[in-house]
Amino acid sequence: MERETQFIGQSAAFQDAVERASMAAALDRPVLVIGERGTGKELIAERLHRLSARWDKPYVIMNCAAMPETLIESELFGHEAGAFTGATRSRAGRFEEADGGTLFLDELATMSMGAQERLLRAVEYGEVTRVGASRPIRVDVRIVAATNEHLPALVDENRFRADLLDRLSFEVITLPPLRAREGDIEVLAEYFGTRMAAVIGWDEWPGFGPRALAAMEGHDWPGNVRELRNVIERAIYRWADPSKPVDALSFDPFASPWQPAVRKAAAKAEAPAVSNADPAAATTAPTGPVSDLRAAVDSYERTILADTMARCRFNQKVAAEALGLSYDQIRHALKKHGLNQ
Repeated sequence: MERETQFIGQSAAFQDAVERASMAAALDRPVLVIGERGTGKELIAERLHRLSARWDKPYVIMNCAAMPETLIESELFGHEAGAFTGATRSRAGRFEEADGGTLFLDELATMSMGAQERLLRAVEYGEVTRVGASRPIRVDVRIVAATNEHLPALVDENRFRADLLDRLSFEVITLPPLRAREGDIEVLAEYFGTRMAAVIGWDEWPGFGPRALAAMEGHDWPGNVRELRNVIERAIYRWADPSKPVDALSFDPFASPWQPAVRKAAAKAEAPAVSNADPAAATTAPTGPVSDLRAAVDSYERTILADTMARCRFNQKVAAEALGLSYDQIRHALKKHGLNQ
């Protein structure tokens, strides 16, 4: 499952974003890439570099969210020996490493105001000063930055510098979420499905069944392409019969009748809850006073359905027989309680 850098999609919204990136690549100007998680911001950033005149120079990536605030300036601009505790030798920062090429700053919105101020100077004047040094170093770096935040709103909240935003927003490429990419869900699913089938040794790819396709189109995909890939690959490796189209998807890998109970710090003291770790106890009717009969019955019904589905290895037909229901009845019940993954 090697890293892929190609773009897959046929929707107009997606093609427009890729085309804008291709046009901006030739211009030696900063670019902001905006989009929800999993929409492909990293791929767009790499495209901006590969199609630019800097394609054969360094392409350096820095995830701003992964760096503690105390170290982010040292990572960006480097430091001299003795600049702080643990700095036993001088070290070049990401700007110096990217000299002549492109520096991709991912999760830009998480950068502290102090680091933003120094970044502004580096972008405006092409100079960086290592932490603990007194003389600036000239660098020639193109900045591409990405975030899933609406930066103008952060400016209004005094969480992002307006002058830095002005400097970085020569071009802003906003990637559409998967739910807005008409026709792309099935195209991407087929692509990921074919690859995963080959990885686990299937002789041929049987495709998807109608229920799986309908479930894909009905899902909101908050994790976008990354989430779609996980759902497809998980469905294929769990599918027992490679000769039949894959027709069952699990959108939530954490869904389980035995998942740990969610603890709320502000919750008032109540009677001890039934542990989800004990399936026998989980199907026991609630005891004690009930203030909302409908809610209590629905909760009990959902618990029974979840436990039975787990015991029947999520086979709806077998679970229906175990509960004395028809297939249509259990489908309706699972849909009612949000268990029809």
